[in-house]
Amino acid sequence: MKKPRLVTVTGSRTNTLRQMLSHYKDMVSEIHLVNYRTLDINNKESFDRVSEIAEEFGCIVHERESDAFNWISVTHFYNEIKNLYPDDWWIVADDDELHLYWDDVNSIIEDCENNGWEFVTGGFIDKIGEGGEFPFVDENTDLWEAFPISSFFRYPMSGACPNKVTLCKGRIEITSGQHYAQIEGQSTWRWQGWNHPLRYPIERGFTQVHHFKWDKSVVDRIKAVAKIGQDYSYSREYQIMLNGIEDYGYCIDLEKYKEFTWKSEKSFVSFSNWNKLSKHIVSI
Repeated sequence: MKKPRLVTVTGSRTNTLRQMLSHYKDMVSEIHLVNYRTLDINNKESFDRVSEIAEEFGCIVHERESDAFNWISVTHFYNEIKNLYPDDWWIVADDDELHLYWDDVNSIIEDCENNGWEFVTGGFIDKIGEGGEFPFVDENTDLWEAFPISSFFRYPMSGACPNKVTLCKGRIEITSGQHYAQIEGQSTWRWQGWNHPLRYPIERGFTQVHHFKWDKSVVDRIKAVAKIGQDYSYSREYQIMLNGIEDYGYCIDLEKYKEFTWKSEKSFVSFSNWNKLSKHIVSI
């Protein structure tokens, strides 16, 4: 069976991109990378560095332009590129998301093909340093070592949706933030999608989306998004997140989120309470 393609969108951050592409390169047949210039913030340096990294990994590069932190545009780019091959399978991942699946991806796709399912879902695991601290990360950092703690704090802190579409047919439209599929104009949010006939059954498998957003640069990045002050950037949500981080001395108070906080390794099964957390995520 043919391996899926990967699509990712980037342009303003490069310190996790090499690790992210390394994580997926053997899982996919080709990598499509959307490198976008921002219209209102100068990102030439990072744009050029993304181009260099893309060349290193043999990516198919699509150059685009958009306002900075316009997540609606980002989702449009994902849907646009996937539709180049609407009948093929795609892994959809941001440049700081490393998916861990419960089985070989091609086996999951074969399962989907045999049962008529066209999209696979999962949920965020927030990766953080010891003691809730934001570790320094550059292009050579081993992310799994730098972020030894798995937790679930972003949603309770700011209300950010933790659901993700992680693997799908190219023709499946995804909603803003890549959170849900939209089938014939209908979102698969909560009860509208729990038992959708095109969705890989949640109880059968739910992807862990390990989110390496929370490094030393995250506070400045959150401030920048909050400052935009636009609905398309979810600026209010970012401001709430920033307030929570500032209130605890620029780190995460993991004691508040201890129900879903563990030390973990690079293994799907190592996240011991995933079944409980995944049910919680799906209900949000």
